[in-house]
Formats: sequence, structure tokens, C-alpha cells
Amino acid sequence: MNQTIKIVLVDDEELFRKGLSFILGREANFDIVHEASNGQELIDFLNTTEVLPDIVITDLKMPGLNGVEVTKIIHKEFPDIKIIALTSYDTKSFVANMIDVGAVSYMVKNGSPTELIKTINEVYSKGFYYSEQVLKVVQEVVLSGNKLKCSLDKSLLSEREIEVLQLICLQKNAAEIGEVLFISPRTVEGHRNNLLLKTDSRNVAGLVVYAIQNELVKL
Repeated sequence: MNQTIKIVLVDDEELFRKGLSFILGREANFDIVHEASNGQELIDFLNTTEVLPDIVITDLKMPGLNGVEVTKIIHKEFPDIKIIALTSYDTKSFVANMIDVGAVSYMVKNGSPTELIKTINEVYSKGFYYSEQVLKVVQEVVLSGNKLKCSLDKSLLSEREIEVLQLICLQKNAAEIGEVLFISPRTVEGHRNNLLLKTDSRNVAGLVVYAIQNELVKL
């Protein structure tokens, strides 16, 4: 049986937020634990709730504390919470910036409910999810020379770490990577933690960006 995924929705457009809550609330494994109209309301909730959500789905442009600012705060103070950006803006700078500050997925509001449901499930099980469109944007930003973070020497990574990184980029989870490389999921987690440290990445999504920047993977 699927585990229940605790979700918070943050959007200043109440009609959109309520509609989203209704759609997602029909999924058996989703639990909408809170709704907020801006980033400050979200932070107030996180500071007072006894049970933190697994995932926050947030808009970018909101009054007061916006999506970018609140993502930075959550990433620092509540690092286990996964953030999905859901916005009307699909320009490269918005996508690149949100990924850089810690969002693990990025969706445009004209996407389908099916896409969003898939994204939430993928983020919960694998830690991140990039659509082909978002991966292309990341790649274009990298190829244009606007690096999202400083690259480190490729020689810092062992061959096995590079293998794990390449499989992470194929959006495989620890168990799936373990099957391919004939190692235990726990060993995979160890390699992943080493990769995070060595590449100075905030999360698994950052590892994908690092791999693209350093041409360790081809999309």
C-alpha cells in the first residue's frame, strides 16, 4: 500500500488553490494538510505544526514572502521538506533560479492534473523530478555559461560515484540503482551522500545539474 504523502499548497489565488486541493485530495495517498496564501503563512504554519509536510507546492509570485524567498528559508530550516514550484512562469531564469535555491521540481500551471500527480509521487519516492522541458532549460542555462553553481574537478569523483550519479540522472531510486550495480540500497545511499558533499549540492536535483554542467551525462 502506498504511504500517505502530506502536502501543503501555497498560492495567493484562492480559486486556483481550492481547485488544486480538490483535485489532489481525491488521490488515495495524498493528504492536503494545510493551505497558505503566501510564504509567511507557510513559515508560520511550519513553525507551529507538530507534523511537518513531506512536500510543499508553491507559486513563485505572491505578496509578502514570495516562492523563491520561502524556498530558501525552508531549504535551510526544514531541509527534509521537498519543494515543487508550480507557477505561470516558464522562463529559463525562473526555472534555473528555483532549482538553484532548492526546488526539486518545477511545473507550469498549464500542465495537466495527471502530470502534477505523477510529479508529486516521483518527488516523494526519488527526491526530485524533472520533466524533459525543465531538463532542457537546465542544459541550455549550463551551455550558455551561466553556471548555477561552481563546478568541481571531475577527478574528485570515483568511477563508482560517477556510475551512481548517471543512474540518479535517469531518475532511478536507491533500490533500482542497487540492482543495476549489484550493491545494496544502503551502499547507494552512501555514494549519494558522498556525491552531495563532493559536489556541494543541496539535494539530488543539484546533482543532476552538476552532472550536466560537467558533461557526466547526456540527455
